[in-house]
Amino acid sequence: MAMLEVTNLSISFGGLRAVDDFSITINEGELYGLIGPNGAGKTTVFNLLTGVYKPDEGHILLGGKDITGQKTIEINREGIARTFQNIRLFKEMTVQENVMVGLHNQIRYSTLASIFKLPSYRKAEKEMRERSLELLKVFDLDKEADTLASNLPYGKQRKLEIARALATNPKLLLLDEPAAGMNPNETIELMKTIRFVRDKFKMTILLIEHDMKLVSGICEELTVLNFGHVLCKGETKEVLNNPEVIKAYLGE
Repeated sequence: MAMLEVTNLSISFGGLRAVDDFSITINEGELYGLIGPNGAGKTTVFNLLTGVYKPDEGHILLGGKDITGQKTIEINREGIARTFQNIRLFKEMTVQENVMVGLHNQIRYSTLASIFKLPSYRKAEKEMRERSLELLKVFDLDKEADTLASNLPYGKQRKLEIARALATNPKLLLLDEPAAGMNPNETIELMKTIRFVRDKFKMTILLIEHDMKLVSGICEELTVLNFGHVLCKGETKEVLNNPEVIKAYLGE
């Protein structure tokens, strides 16, 4: 079953076609990569998928439901969560509080209950604290639940951002350059984490990445973008051996 179906997605900025006729199908439970040189349009695709931008043309279906043009918060509630190339944590909040932010779109209570700390509010807060600790244990961050997010080492901040995204209970997880700024050992650990998340949570994952070792090590399928156009797509090994892909990366 297709988890994500994107057809003929396009957007222009100031007359420049940033993404042109982009189509992709990602099956449920798949680990899919979106690669390409700098400026190819990869992050723009993520921004279209998450409602940051509205496409000029095309359609986005999540689990068969058309979510094209919805607002970011609506798309998140439909089941798409993301991380960012530049980590976006609430750095003056604790590790646990960051994850609890992600849980707020799953557990709701009235404003009145919040103001007066009614039983429904206390019950919801207790559930969120328990659930957040469960997620932190998955990433071996539970012992640092009370630590400020800004005080975590870089690699653990990456893990926390993924944990917070998972707290929204997504169907599709978008990872934007998750290995950016990591050393080789951290990248290897990240590869294990991404595989673990996919298997444990039965998660469908789409990632943007420049680290070809990570891409070849975990992605089953790839689409290559170049100047907003799809250059090629297919099984990872086949795509990475494509002369056009090699040329695009080497600039020959």
